[in-house]
Amino acid sequence: MKQFFASLYFGKRVYTILYIISGLYLISFWFQSLYLISTGLLLIFCGIILAELLRLYSGNKFFAKRLLPEKFSNSDSNSVHLQFQNNYGFEVVLEIIDEIPQQFQKRDFLKILKVPRLSKQNYEYALTPVKRGEYYFGFLNCYLSTKSKLVKRRYRFENKALVKVYPSFVQMQKLDFLAMDQKMSWYGMKKIRKIGHTMEFEQIKNYVTGDDIRTINWKATAKHNSLMVNQYQDEKSQPIYNLIDVGRVMQMPFEGLSLLDYAINATLAFSNVALKKKDKVGMLTFADQIANFIPANSKKTHLNTLLEALYGISTNFLVSDFNRLYAHSRRKITQRSLLMLYTNFEHITSLRRQLPYLRALAKSHLLVVIFFENTELDELANKQTSNLTEIYEKTIAQEFVYDKRLMVKELEKNGIQTVLTKPKDLSVNTINKYLEIKAKGLL
Repeated sequence: MKQFFASLYFGKRVYTILYIISGLYLISFWFQSLYLISTGLLLIFCGIILAELLRLYSGNKFFAKRLLPEKFSNSDSNSVHLQFQNNYGFEVVLEIIDEIPQQFQKRDFLKILKVPRLSKQNYEYALTPVKRGEYYFGFLNCYLSTKSKLVKRRYRFENKALVKVYPSFVQMQKLDFLAMDQKMSWYGMKKIRKIGHTMEFEQIKNYVTGDDIRTINWKATAKHNSLMVNQYQDEKSQPIYNLIDVGRVMQMPFEGLSLLDYAINATLAFSNVALKKKDKVGMLTFADQIANFIPANSKKTHLNTLLEALYGISTNFLVSDFNRLYAHSRRKITQRSLLMLYTNFEHITSLRRQLPYLRALAKSHLLVVIFFENTELDELANKQTSNLTEIYEKTIAQEFVYDKRLMVKELEKNGIQTVLTKPKDLSVNTINKYLEIKAKGLL
């Protein structure tokens, strides 16, 4: 009996009709003829309610299931599938309240649809997480009623589930596809013209129009009595390290995602492209301590190793120690490597404090410092002003924007490669820089 009452709900129409009947009873105090009419209406209404109850509670004839992917992709739209089976002999009106993870802070989830008699139906909705971690789904609540919507019966399915939100593997797959396709420019991928060629020999082949005449192999030409050229390929197995700053400067949010998560998503996408090009990829994170150090490797399973490490990255909001980063790199990264350093500087003085350590890193390795434009300040700097306060705010914003450009020049003056990018364009711009370095043979 307790279970019966816990699952029983009445629709708004029930209370509306009861209010009307109560009003008729009240009026019958002056017009006694309405008393019998009111009583008759009440009895008819109770009979209808009883009939509805018998239809809905004639056995457990409704089933539902939530189907979740193995993992969610951070900052991307992820589909959740719901399956319903109606074994009643009539069409039901279904109200769905799914207990989605608390990280979404969505308390108004309600979907309404109709499920025909003796049939199955599917429903799909999307969720976009903005933080990595474990997401717990609760109960799947289904409220069934007939077309009259007088009585509702709640079915509660214990589809409790855990889904882990990983760095954006959807973005990784998208960039991987575009990098290998001729449509690279559709996503902002640049075609880098090779300057000269690298010296890793691949094969000798017949000369065709367009081949560099400087690569003609005269000995092979004399032997085959036709022009033959040496063919070279990009150098492979070059070590690349992603150095991710997890200090407090990387916790600034843009469009719901922190700079750290933008850097993590970019690291995954970039590492995938680099591994496809047969280079060795490693990573480490740093703040007051060095963590998550993974030596550079080019194995096929290495991308999954990086993915698991990136999933677990967290921060303690402390100041980043670039001195410790340099000391660790000197000990552990002994071969000249490409270092992709993801960090952020909001003022020129903060960069100058770390410049000695960056210069020291650049002496032994090819260092690329990747930091972020403050898009909110950019909008403020270009905003039309109408009063003195707005003019003051615009001037300050322009000063910060100018500082970012000054940082780029300061780094380049010290022989350090830079990428200054909007957070949303980080992955594309990072891969572009890598392709540029490979094309120019700088490493």
